[in-house]
Amino acid sequence: MPNINIYLNSAFVGYFLAMFFYFIGLLFPTKVFPLLARFFSLAGVLLLSLYIGMRWQAAGRPPLSNMFESLIIFAWGITAVFIFIDLRYKIKSIAVLSSLLGLLALGYASLLDKEIAPLLPALKSNWLTIHVFTCFIGYAALTIGFAASLILLFKKGNIENLDSISYKMIALGFLFLALGIISGAVWANSAWGTYWSWDPKETWSLITWFVYAIYLHVRFRKGWRGKRAAWLSVLGFLAMLFTYFGVNYLLSGLHSYA
Repeated sequence: MPNINIYLNSAFVGYFLAMFFYFIGLLFPTKVFPLLARFFSLAGVLLLSLYIGMRWQAAGRPPLSNMFESLIIFAWGITAVFIFIDLRYKIKSIAVLSSLLGLLALGYASLLDKEIAPLLPALKSNWLTIHVFTCFIGYAALTIGFAASLILLFKKGNIENLDSISYKMIALGFLFLALGIISGAVWANSAWGTYWSWDPKETWSLITWFVYAIYLHVRFRKGWRGKRAAWLSVLGFLAMLFTYFGVNYLLSGLHSYA
């Protein structure tokens, strides 16, 4: 699919240039570099959107069925969510880390098999789009929350904006992760006659959800802010990474195709 892959390759260049100019802007505080970085971030997202749309058309199904396709959606979601945060807060350190994470997701995807494979029978459902999309919007928001939390842990002085970004992104990610778990349960019941089977992916999704539930609980009820809350955010992100990658490569189950 060379005519399609050109959009993927161009998106990767856009992501790389965005990260590069965000980093240069961190070293040399002028208005030009952040503007260039935002331009390339937006260009990268638009090019990746074109690739996703064209792959969807070529496959005749949503591109959500394997690790390559999920990484494309993940990379798209990270940058799409981050653009709004960058325009609102303009915190250079978050810009560098978030753009790097999006670039890493897209770079990893580029190493995987890009061939379009037939959809497995178990995945032929309208619930596929709802379940996967909500999960990955949640993952993207939680990734931005992690970036803000990680920077907060190493930053001295005023961390109020970082703490606020981390909280807002985690609250958004928590909501979409919950919707992903619920939609997956409904899909499982329609496909296999049971809402929950303690599949490794299901179990680790629930563990991740509970870690972030604890984060929100201690923030509201115990007044945790700053570095204490940030450590919980980092723990939640590690649980999310294992849910996404570790389960696929280390454990077998109903989600092994993902």
